[in-house]
Amino acid sequence: MPEIAIPKSTISKAAGIRRPHIFVRIFQALKLPVNDPFAVAGLVIYLVFVVAAVFADQIATHDPTEILYTPSYDLAADLRPGQDGFLMGTTSLGRDIFSQLVYGSRSALLIGVTAAFMVALIGSIIGLVAGYFGRWVDAVLMRLADIAFGIPFLPFVIVLAAFLQPSIWNVVIAMALVLWRDTARVIRSQVLTLRTRGYVEAARVAGSSDFKIILRHIAPNILPLSFLYGSIAIGWAILTEASISFLGFGDPDSISWGYMLQDAFASQALAKQAYYWFVPPGVCIILVVSAGFFITRGYENILFPKLNR
Repeated sequence: MPEIAIPKSTISKAAGIRRPHIFVRIFQALKLPVNDPFAVAGLVIYLVFVVAAVFADQIATHDPTEILYTPSYDLAADLRPGQDGFLMGTTSLGRDIFSQLVYGSRSALLIGVTAAFMVALIGSIIGLVAGYFGRWVDAVLMRLADIAFGIPFLPFVIVLAAFLQPSIWNVVIAMALVLWRDTARVIRSQVLTLRTRGYVEAARVAGSSDFKIILRHIAPNILPLSFLYGSIAIGWAILTEASISFLGFGDPDSISWGYMLQDAFASQALAKQAYYWFVPPGVCIILVVSAGFFITRGYENILFPKLNR
């Protein structure tokens, strides 16, 4: 007896196969640029620093703020790498540089990821609302973006840090208040084209609410753009924290790469030729910022494939 071919869609419905979980769908919508070698390198760099941040307690050899002593009970100050068992030497106050570098990754990623999430979230929401509803809603939100564009970012962070108690969260607050403007502008322009697509018009005719259309039909299509600007914001946040810490407006109780650079500068590490002190945190900052731009390169190839022609 000949077999009857049954469509897979019919089999799926009969078997009651469920749609993927929402987190799986979000991960698929991110469209990670794994085909671009630069983007993969950026993701690997992020992964290395994430592992260092998560397991900092196990990786670090000492407390980063502890003043250490040599076996002969002398202050372990200005020791060279490898001397008396210190992997990367010590500071002028006898603190382990390797441990500070490892714990600095925790502060850097905490600031970077939090600030990037806030920038991407606020910018995406404002861009979605402005682009979808248009009219006076669009006019009001875009005028707010114009005001944000007129605020100089670094002086704004310094003023904010001067008025508030020194904290790493000053960078997060400043970025959330100012840097959403770029994300919102680009997301808005994308939504202006998406809202006129046929499937959006069909959903509107079928009686779907505005909230449902935005959440189901438009938001998944702008997630790669949000992730792109979020990856840029990670580098900006870390670079900004390093800048204000170097200028003396950072949190003195928090070990970060910017704090290490400021401590090395104040202790005249360059005059002492203590390159092992200030070069590693500088290299870490460069790597993290570069990783963000490497990832954006990969997303550009996904979002704008004509650039490869």
